[in-house]
Amino acid sequence: MKKFKVGIQLYGVRDAMAADFEGTLKKLSEMGYEYVEFAGYYGKSSKEIKDCLDKYNLKCVSVHQSIDFYDENPLDKIEYLKGFGVKYSVIPWYEKSLLSDKETLADTLEKFNKIGKLLSQNGMKLGYHNHDFEFDKIDGKYIHDYIFDGVKEEYIEPELDTCWVRYAGIMPQDKIGEFSGRVTLLHLKDFVCDNMSGGPVYDLIDSTGKGLGAKGSGNAFEFRPLGKGVQDFAAILDAAERAGTEIVIVEQDKTSLGLTELEAAKVSRDYLRDTFGI
Repeated sequence: MKKFKVGIQLYGVRDAMAADFEGTLKKLSEMGYEYVEFAGYYGKSSKEIKDCLDKYNLKCVSVHQSIDFYDENPLDKIEYLKGFGVKYSVIPWYEKSLLSDKETLADTLEKFNKIGKLLSQNGMKLGYHNHDFEFDKIDGKYIHDYIFDGVKEEYIEPELDTCWVRYAGIMPQDKIGEFSGRVTLLHLKDFVCDNMSGGPVYDLIDSTGKGLGAKGSGNAFEFRPLGKGVQDFAAILDAAERAGTEIVIVEQDKTSLGLTELEAAKVSRDYLRDTFGI
C-alpha cells in the first residue's frame, strides 16, 4: 500500500490544544502524525504557529476555514495562512439553507468561484469538506454535484469526509473514485450508528473553531477512533491510492469509549500504522 502522509484535524483535540498548544503538537508528533489541519488558531500569530510546527517536525498544508473569513482584508488573511504553509483553505461546513434550491445555490457558487479565484491567484486552493446533507437532492441531483459542477475545477477540490459520505448512504470508496485525481486530502473518520441517513448528528463550529453544539441527536450515532466502527478502511485506502490521494487526515469530532482526545488520536494513529503500515 502507498505510504500516505498522515495528518490530524485539530478540532478533534481542541480541548487539549486550548490547554497546551505546544505540548499537544509535541505529543501528536510523537504519535507519528506528520501533518496537522487547524480549525481555529488559538490566538497565535502566523510565525508562532510556523515556529512550533517546525520545532516538532510537523506541517500544515490545510485549514478548516469559513469562507466569510475572506470578506475583509482577504490578502492579509491569505498571507497569514501562507506563513505557516497552508495551500488548501477548506470550507468545513456551509449553511444548508444557502444550498437548498437552485437560486440560493447560484449565489453561493458565485461566492465560491470568487474566493476560489482569489486563492488560486495567490498560490492556494479552496477546498470543500462535506457533511451528509450535501447528498440530499435537488431535482434529482446531489447538492454536492451542484457545488463541484458549479465551481471551476482549478479553483476547488473536495476534502471528502468518509464518515459523512457513508452516513449519507454512499460507499466512500465509490465517491473517492468519482473524484480521482482531485482528492489530495481525505478525511478518515469512523463511527457507529443504528441507522444510516438518520438525520444530522454532528457538531458545528464557527470561524474561530469554537463549538456551537450538536445539531440533532439519536439513532445511537457515536464517533469512534479508526478501526473501532463500521468503516472499511482497506477499501477506502485502496480507492485513495488509485485516486492519487497524498494526505489522509484523521478526524474524530467527539471522544468515546472512555478515551481522552489524545488517547483517541493515538488509537487511530496506531491503527493506521499497525494495520496498513502507514
